[in-house]
Amino acid sequence: MSLKNLNPRFGILLLFMLAAGIIRVMLGADQSTLQPIAMFTPVGAMALFGGASFSEKWKSYAFPLLTLFLSDVVLMQVFHPQYAQGLLYKGWMANYISFVFIVLVGQLMIRKMSAGRIALASVAAALVHFTVSNFGVWLSGSTDITTGLPYTKDLAGLSKCYILAIPFMQYFLVGTLVYSAVFFGSFALVQRKLHLAR
Repeated sequence: MSLKNLNPRFGILLLFMLAAGIIRVMLGADQSTLQPIAMFTPVGAMALFGGASFSEKWKSYAFPLLTLFLSDVVLMQVFHPQYAQGLLYKGWMANYISFVFIVLVGQLMIRKMSAGRIALASVAAALVHFTVSNFGVWLSGSTDITTGLPYTKDLAGLSKCYILAIPFMQYFLVGTLVYSAVFFGSFALVQRKLHLAR
């Protein structure tokens, strides 16, 4: 393949994915994963941005999930091995399923870019992540951060898991809103300046 055949838009999208992964690792390296501030990351915005921006649907899932996976591996294996179970962590599968849905939210809700659509999609992404990932936390037998014991496998345990996750969801929402503004805004400027076609 010659350089003339390379799609500059695709290359720029990959750079945005790479930037999201690097930012996530940098933010997560010095934080305890048990603190709500740890959820103030670009990964929600990255998934929305991928869903809305890649013209081929498989790429809109593959690249955000690959970025999430690689940053997870670095965080678990290098910076927070105490939380690792194998390469990743307890409940990782539900977390990844939530990101598949966030990409879908980006595809469906941000077909045309506007501040309102991006804000609504960010709220939807935070709710999806909160609902799906915390169900996975509860189902996987993860530890209740207030008692140090696994959540009980009943409605009370599930309810407590969701209640304790509310501060984490708030930071996830704020992070998604802030980084979505940065990603979509920056990409719109680059696209306009370089006259990139979709």
